[in-house]
Amino acid sequence: MDQIISLIINILELSSLFGLVAMGVYITYKILDFPDLSVDGTYPLGASIVAALLIKGVNPWVATLCAFLGGAVAGFVTAFLHVKVKISNLMSGVLVMMGLYSVNLIIMGKSNTPLFTTTHIFNGDKIYLALEKIFTLNINGNTYNLTKFIIVLVILILVKVLLDLFMKTKLGFLLFAVGDNEQMVTTLGVNNDNIKILGLMISNALVALAGGLTAQYNGVADVGLGTGVVVKGLACVIIGSSIFSRFKFIKSTSQSIIGSIIYYAAISIALKLNLNPNLLNLLTATVIVIALASQNDILGLKKKKLKKGGAC
Repeated sequence: MDQIISLIINILELSSLFGLVAMGVYITYKILDFPDLSVDGTYPLGASIVAALLIKGVNPWVATLCAFLGGAVAGFVTAFLHVKVKISNLMSGVLVMMGLYSVNLIIMGKSNTPLFTTTHIFNGDKIYLALEKIFTLNINGNTYNLTKFIIVLVILILVKVLLDLFMKTKLGFLLFAVGDNEQMVTTLGVNNDNIKILGLMISNALVALAGGLTAQYNGVADVGLGTGVVVKGLACVIIGSSIFSRFKFIKSTSQSIIGSIIYYAAISIALKLNLNPNLLNLLTATVIVIALASQNDILGLKKKKLKKGGAC
């Protein structure tokens, strides 16, 4: 029972952290139809910025905010290369991802930075210590610390609510419109380039925020932290949208978060069943293929609609 509860808490913590990435990927892939590979670079960028600032004694919440802003700058660079320099969206992401690897090394001064002895959001911070007294539970003689989960959950909910509110504004509607039909938006006298820049800045800011929080959660920042992040984020988005798209009352941001929970639950269970960790990326790729196939009805899972008169 103790192992099951610990496993559930771990899944909720990791999926809540990655839910920020899933929402960021949702903006680029689902709304803007922009395959942004720079995500693999902005994720460790957030971790690098946080690590460099924490080592210098900067307040962890300020350091995390700086990671958010750093991700927005990286998103701007990707968008600028695409809309102003006229480089393809795919290549723009690749170039920024490559460049950020060196940037992250310069920021930290080395390939990884331990944070175990520094004060951060999940260790020694005043807010953490205050919440720890409230959310440390004792069940049947076993102690469970829910403080990390509560902090991440509050951040996730706050970001989700703000993003949902933004999507209801004029700029939010234009973001959807640019992804659906750029020419129509142009006829309205709106600059498509500016909307794309805004979308990519928000997306990468969320991803960098997740990277900064994850570095503090793991107690270490590493330049290789972003390997495969874009694929995992896409997997979460596709899983969530494939299963819950029929339920109109569930917002797309919620679908992405739920997809993260399902993804991390599947990965955790697979590891518990002694699956070779080297096969995790293959498992992720397989899940994406199945989800995409079901969306396109390649597997023939959708029921054929009957036309009026009973004809198929």
